[in-house]
Amino acid sequence: MSNLDILLAAAAVFFAYLVRGITGFGSALVAVPLLVQLVPLTFVVPFIATLDVIAALVLTGNGLRDRSVRWSEVGWLLPGSLLGIVVGLQLLVNVNPDLLLTALGLFVVFFGLRSLLGLQGERIISRRWALLAGAAGGGIGAVFSTGGPPYVIYLGHRLRDKAAMRATLSAIFLIDGGFRLIAVLLAGLLWQPHMAWFLLGALPLMGAGLALGNLVHIGLSARQMAMTLGVLLVGSGVSLWLRVWLVD
Repeated sequence: MSNLDILLAAAAVFFAYLVRGITGFGSALVAVPLLVQLVPLTFVVPFIATLDVIAALVLTGNGLRDRSVRWSEVGWLLPGSLLGIVVGLQLLVNVNPDLLLTALGLFVVFFGLRSLLGLQGERIISRRWALLAGAAGGGIGAVFSTGGPPYVIYLGHRLRDKAAMRATLSAIFLIDGGFRLIAVLLAGLLWQPHMAWFLLGALPLMGAGLALGNLVHIGLSARQMAMTLGVLLVGSGVSLWLRVWLVD
């Protein structure tokens, strides 16, 4: 990598975890499309998977200290998530991925626009939706490694406190990311040349991004938080469509 490539990669990592510090999710959404322009996807995936677990651990630790993690919500989502992983792997084998990406992008953009425009309403939805949200998050994560939006949509209709929202998302991603990291380790993808140096160099950037993001998060109102999540959801949906169009 040239010096310019290293600077661009550093900026991508910092910005990705700035977003993560503000909202509790979105680091992979930001970092992966940028970093794959510089290094192979087989390097980017374990690199971001490792950083995401560390970031989730930090944010979950903050949530534990101020008791903002809603473990009851996590418990209701996990069974559906495990089921979704199994179903998602079956869909990956048997269903046209372009069709799945297009449908998912439409779903995510719709709910992102509702959040962005303040149309989602104030009613707290039933926990019976947790099975569907967990299954969607687990399944989408298994197929596309972008399982965050269904969790965000569900918790956005369950939690009104922005700190609880971020901390609970981080707890879910810590558990989910832990399983992914184990898979990466078993596959030997973390033992690639220069991976350790990349991770060591990225840790200060990740920490700075999370710290600055946390300061921004504290200053956001609940409405501003909803708008930020809406922008990320819309961006996530559009990025899914771009995958289909650019590959085709």
